[in-house]
Amino acid sequence: MDQAPTLQLPRPYAKQHAAIADPARVVVIEASTKSGKTAGCLTWLLQQAWNTGGPGMAFWWVAPVYSQAKAIGFARMKSMLTQADNQKRVWSNHDSDLWVELWNGARIWFKGADHTDSLYGEDVYAAVIDEATRCKEDAWIAVRSTLTATRGPVRVIGNVKGRRNWAFNLARLAEAGTPDMAYHKLTAYDAVDAGVLAAEEVEDAKRILPDHIFRELYLAEPTDDGANPFGIKSIQDCISPTSTRPPIVYGIDLAKSIDYTAVIGLDDEGTVAVCERWHGTDWTTTIERICNIVGDGWATVDSTGLGDPVVEQLQKRLPQVEGFKFTSTSKQQLMEGLAASISAQEVRFPDNWLRAELDIFEFEHSRTGVRYSAPQGSHDDGVCALALAVRAKDKLAGRFSYRII
Repeated sequence: MDQAPTLQLPRPYAKQHAAIADPARVVVIEASTKSGKTAGCLTWLLQQAWNTGGPGMAFWWVAPVYSQAKAIGFARMKSMLTQADNQKRVWSNHDSDLWVELWNGARIWFKGADHTDSLYGEDVYAAVIDEATRCKEDAWIAVRSTLTATRGPVRVIGNVKGRRNWAFNLARLAEAGTPDMAYHKLTAYDAVDAGVLAAEEVEDAKRILPDHIFRELYLAEPTDDGANPFGIKSIQDCISPTSTRPPIVYGIDLAKSIDYTAVIGLDDEGTVAVCERWHGTDWTTTIERICNIVGDGWATVDSTGLGDPVVEQLQKRLPQVEGFKFTSTSKQQLMEGLAASISAQEVRFPDNWLRAELDIFEFEHSRTGVRYSAPQGSHDDGVCALALAVRAKDKLAGRFSYRII
């Protein structure tokens, strides 16, 4: 059979379709319960295998445990295919090994994330990780490795479940605009608007469930688990459009290795007026770009390690540049100053990659003190630049006496 047979599949609602059919290779969807994420991604995976698959090509559905892959993913896929082609002429299935084989020889496998060693080795052409916050991070690593040779797409979906998990961090990377990634959110009210969920059911859940549970399950809003030094609500309260007023101070965090150089400028009211970042350029180009942005403004620049000679070059060309060396102690003081400004709403910032960095920033207590940083694999360059800008503004206002390092 050379040409793909036609299947009549469920039609997604507009926002559901926009999320699942996003052209990005890695799409992370934080979604409410009963918002259509599972049904939509089953349809997406079937379309991938049906339209692009061939003999021996594998497509995966991965659930937190094997029994869930069987009872939800596998069972619903068979039901979907049965309704679309009740004579079963163009597909078959194996109930013990949990696979469906299509007209073109492609197989959709249904697997559990509870045995991650079994997820390595095969080349996979498209995958879905269902209920990702309940899957082990090892499962994500394994699934991602199977997509390497094929450059296959993946959909990572599920309810939110706090902030200290790999799926939350991956979502923030996607939300921050990481190349080849996309982020979407589907709430219960999106499903209500589309007519696939009853409004009274959502309101009943809102009445009887604790607020933080309702927000996670129905609004896809993760609870603040105490690891964020700024407070998630306080961050939300400081969201504001980028200022059109001229910036008077800048904070600049210089790139280290694969990090970004981030430049944040604040106006006289503490609102972000410049919010830029870049990486992959040489120091000469970086210095030139910073000079063009800062001009006569006051700037506090990261002078740690390789940043020291860069600051010296900047000071030769810019009249008001100070260096700031990061140590565990100085970073703690700097972040505590930023936290105080956010709590008092003395600084405001746009709802973009900078806000995403603030959301995932965390601290932990150790034997040697408090450690502030982004989760492993994420960036905090914008947070550091914002904190440096707040410090520069405080100094300029004469509120504190700082020593230029």
